[in-house]
This record gives sequence, C-alpha cells and structure tokens, in this order.
Amino acid sequence: MSQREYHIVVLGSGGVGKSCLTAQFVQNVWIESYDPTIEDSYRKQIDVDGRQVILEILDTAGTEQFTAMRELYMKTGQGFLLVFSITSMTSLHELAELRDQIIRIKDDMRVPIVLVGNKSDLEEDRAVSRARAFAVSQSWGGCPYYETSARRRANVDEVFIDLCRQIIVREMELSRARDHDHRDSYRHRRDRDRDRDRDPGRRHGGRRRRRDNNSRCTIL
Repeated sequence: MSQREYHIVVLGSGGVGKSCLTAQFVQNVWIESYDPTIEDSYRKQIDVDGRQVILEILDTAGTEQFTAMRELYMKTGQGFLLVFSITSMTSLHELAELRDQIIRIKDDMRVPIVLVGNKSDLEEDRAVSRARAFAVSQSWGGCPYYETSARRRANVDEVFIDLCRQIIVREMELSRARDHDHRDSYRHRRDRDRDRDRDPGRRHGGRRRRRDNNSRCTIL
C-alpha cells in the first residue's frame, strides 16, 4: 500500500516563529537568528496512529509579504497551521482574515486548521491570554488550540500530528460523500431505465405512432 502524502501550509505574521516551528519539527533544530522567509518547502515521513504518511510542509512568508502567492498556497494546501506569537495580540488578529480567505478559497467550512500560539517560553512577555486564544479557536468552529515553544520544542510534534489527523478524517468524510453522491446518481439512472423498460411505448411507441399516422392513406 502506497504512503499517502498530505500538504500542510504554515501561515502567520512575520516574526511569529513559523520557520523555527517547522525546522524543529522536520530537522529537530532551533534557529536562533531571524531571517524573513519567502518560501521554504520540507518533507517528512511520520507515523500517525499506526499509519505512515508523508507531509509536504510549506513555510510561507509573513502575512504582510507576497500576498499574491497566498491564494496558490491555500488552493493546494489540505491543512493549515495558523501561527501567532503569544507576545503579540496583533499577530492573532491578523489570522482571522487568513482563515476567512482559506474557507472562501477552499469553499469548505470544515477545512483542517490548528491555531498555534508560539513562543510560550516568553511567558513574562505574554500579550495574549490562553483564554482569549481559546475563545478565538472556539469561534472558529472549535478548531484545536495549542501553545508551542519552538525553542524548547514544546508541543511541536503535537500540532503537526493533530493537523494530519484532521486531514485524514476530512479526506474520509469527503470520500464517503462522493461515494454517496455516486450511489444516488446510479440509483437515479437505474430507476429511470427500469421505468422505461416497463413502458416500451416510452422508448418506441411515440415515434412509431407518429410515423404510422403520417403514412396512413385514405382512398376516396
């Protein structure tokens, strides 16, 4: 059985630690210096509940940069990590627009999303309370909320695995919905053909009768 591959997109403002979070997950390294990202792509094989999957992870630029590329990310992504810094309320507010854009482009209110409050090691600089961030996640349909520290590798694996689980579940739901639509379409065609077979006149009689009427001759 071939391994499934899932596409994850990491989105958020510049400087919230998206690249550090991704590098810790993929390479188990901490990036000390900040270098604004344009776009980086990573691949990693992981085990999710006994299932081997490959994650294609796209680490994107900050929300204030390269907005023309963002729509393409959203079209191709199957799941999204929306990352803010717990030291910046603005970085949380900016995610609302990103989520709305994802839902509009994907045309799916149940797109797999995890809300991530990064830099939990900077508790003394906290500007976003856990309660506030959790309330946002609940207003987004109850999406999971995690607080992470890329520096300490806290909850790093958990956010990616949770998102992958959501993708798998959503994929199964959509597959069942397609199968259901296919069965309904099949039943409709079958019932239509059965009704037509029960009434041969519907297939031939109408045209035949018209030809008979046209060929009728009267001798005066």
